[in-house]
Amino acid sequence: MMSKVTIYTKMMCPYCVDAKLLLTEKGQAFDEIDIGRNPDQRPVMIDRASGGHTVPQIFIGDTHVGGCDELYALERAGKLDAMLA
Repeated sequence: MMSKVTIYTKMMCPYCVDAKLLLTEKGQAFDEIDIGRNPDQRPVMIDRASGGHTVPQIFIGDTHVGGCDELYALERAGKLDAMLA
């Protein structure tokens, strides 16, 4: 069973698109929370991300990965698949 992935996004965010593309290419399902459409979720995201206020904010299980750059860094380091497993 794959880990539960949650990604906080906003419309028109190229980094959000890139992060979702990588997860989709890996066959990873994810819950997307659009903080533009659901502004009440923004403070939840900031709290979960220990102050991170930019999008995307990505969580694998309860682990805060960070944003798009951090997700791709995990992929380049060969660590993402193990986290998603």
